[in-house]
Amino acid sequence: MAAPIGNLFALGNNGGRPRKYKTVEEMAIKIAEYFNSFTPSEEPVLGTRPTVTGLALFLGFADRKSLYEYRDNYDEFRSLIKKALTLVEMEYEEMLASKAATGAIFALKNMDWKDKSEQDVNMSGQLNIPITKWADDSEKQEV
Repeated sequence: MAAPIGNLFALGNNGGRPRKYKTVEEMAIKIAEYFNSFTPSEEPVLGTRPTVTGLALFLGFADRKSLYEYRDNYDEFRSLIKKALTLVEMEYEEMLASKAATGAIFALKNMDWKDKSEQDVNMSGQLNIPITKWADDSEKQEV
């Protein structure tokens, strides 16, 4: 008997391991269970706030990359997984308003967010900045 060719355990391989989830509904229930555990009336099932890695582990994946592979290789699950990842991203986005936003900034950059700075350049070569000289507390003069 000849040895099988290729990776029998690759995603989508009919001879490989079975899918973790047979239906989108089955996965949707599990995702809802994960996010609902972070409500005040529940005890979080994994971690203190929703994360990509926490979601992946709760769904039974070995790591977050496996969750991404599931999203990328199974079209019927793509939208659901993208929405779940967007909910995690929203959690980080809301953290930006806090004083301890550094971790959220780092996480969002790993989710393809970019720092963006805009500059308005006057192409005439002149720099037009109004300069104000304060004569005293009650009046100001344009220079």
